[in-house]
Amino acid sequence: MLKVANKLQKSLVFSHKIKQYSCMPYIATSFKDLWVFEPRVFEDSRGYFFESFNQQQFETATNLAVQFVQDNQSLSQYGVVRGLHTQWGKAAQAKLVRALSGTVLDIVVDIRPNSTTFGKSFSIELSGENKKQLFVPRGFLHGFVVLSEKAEFFYKCDNYYAPQAEGGVLLTDTDLALDWRVPTDKMIVSDKDQKLPTWKEFLGVLNTQKDIA
Repeated sequence: MLKVANKLQKSLVFSHKIKQYSCMPYIATSFKDLWVFEPRVFEDSRGYFFESFNQQQFETATNLAVQFVQDNQSLSQYGVVRGLHTQWGKAAQAKLVRALSGTVLDIVVDIRPNSTTFGKSFSIELSGENKKQLFVPRGFLHGFVVLSEKAEFFYKCDNYYAPQAEGGVLLTDTDLALDWRVPTDKMIVSDKDQKLPTWKEFLGVLNTQKDIA
């Protein structure tokens, strides 16, 4: 009876682990180390519950060792565009981003010189309703635009904010030709972001940088 009980216990533990892992699907993209997360949401008459992040599952699924050290959150209205931003060298950041409420279009551009997808962009709609998340590794430009009336945006970073290491590209750059899905005259952009360099100017700076993933 003891042997049977032990086998049953091991079986239950194994099943529990499988169930936990299935709660957080990890979907690979065509960009190396860029992952989409679609958490499984449990709903009932009380509301819902879901696991928004699990370090062990993250490392197992992605084979990446990332330790987040800073969380950031913003509230923005329709048409607000924040980006395109990055941090250079040892201050580079990996991010896990999502919308807590409302809807945003999240866009990233690969700036890793040795990457097969260098200079290419990836976009995804993130919302409080779909609860999707995007893991953005180091070596990417990142930005988002609010598509709903308002949106709360949240992201985890594996490195601290370092203003002295900031870099970026003008979001309306014609070479990148990104589709922000908001008319230009409806965009709300900070003075700082409007003064960011073009993609061609950025490439000149990129060539002088070290420690780019």
